[in-house]
Amino acid sequence: MKKIRVMIVEDSAVVSALLQYTIGCDPRLEVCATAATAEDALRIVEHSSPDVIAMDIRLPGMNGLEATRRIMSTKPIPIVVVASSTESGTWSAIPMEALRAGALSVLEKPVGTTHADYEMVAKRLCTQLVIMSQVHLIRQRASRETYALDEHKPGSWKSRPGVFRMLGIACSTGGPAALVQLLQALGPAFPLPILLVQHMTSSFVEGFASWLDTVCPFPVAVVDGVCRPVAGTLYLAPAEQHLRLDSGRLLRDTGDPVSFQRPSGTVLFQSMAKDLGTDALGVLLTGMGDDGALGLLDIRRSGGYTIAEDESTAVVYGMPGAAVRLGAVCESLPLPKIAPRILDLVSSKSLAHKRTQG
Repeated sequence: MKKIRVMIVEDSAVVSALLQYTIGCDPRLEVCATAATAEDALRIVEHSSPDVIAMDIRLPGMNGLEATRRIMSTKPIPIVVVASSTESGTWSAIPMEALRAGALSVLEKPVGTTHADYEMVAKRLCTQLVIMSQVHLIRQRASRETYALDEHKPGSWKSRPGVFRMLGIACSTGGPAALVQLLQALGPAFPLPILLVQHMTSSFVEGFASWLDTVCPFPVAVVDGVCRPVAGTLYLAPAEQHLRLDSGRLLRDTGDPVSFQRPSGTVLFQSMAKDLGTDALGVLLTGMGDDGALGLLDIRRSGGYTIAEDESTAVVYGMPGAAVRLGAVCESLPLPKIAPRILDLVSSKSLAHKRTQG
């Protein structure tokens, strides 16, 4: 079997040697090139043809964020950011900006081979490199086709009274960049609480929340106890815990992973379907696997409304595609069209509710 070619960009000779050892021990992978600076990486990548890049962020000269931007704009190659989870100050936001620039995931740097966590961190790193190497970054031409429910069929939101009360979003690989675009387009006056599940290495969740708070128009809160969501705030599932809605309150749940994920989009969506019924609005964005699909189906069956990102813009069509195949999706839309559609749905349903109440 042909091995997956990995390029390592890391300025520390000690960490680079550890990465080479870790990757070299995995029979699926081989190190095809190393670079100690971003400038060297940009030169080497032209002739080394890696399948995936393990990218450090804190580099001398040009940092890993700018290197990611340049690679993604000239010769897109799957990039996995390998960063320290203890970065502080301006450096703490750079891994998240790299995700926004096109990197596919961010992982912790492995610790020494004698450390108790080495095997776990090494396994996670190698598995992510294998998975991300298979992502095709050349996007197809955007499709204008959408898949909509007939407004006159039972189950269409327009046939039911009430108003949307909450928006739930789930995403994984490619999610941070998609989220920023979606949330910015919704605007600061968006009238619903937003509940979010983003698959991410647990040690980076707090940093992700802080970064998201600076780039989207809503305050961001990691749910750390029981709370009642209010409009104008984004509530992020905590690390290694599910996020549930119960009697209008958000709760943490340490139950088993669902679709290999904790937090799980399916757990969130299923709780929204049970608690909100016709007033639930669910959106499933880019991501690997099938998490969120069954939950989205519950929302649709309860009379709520569901949207999945179309294949034409999804970095990875796994999660949205699984939902489409289940019949869980009211509409599939390219990413730029999702926010305008949400705003239209929210305003139209609110108006319809006011008319029925009048």
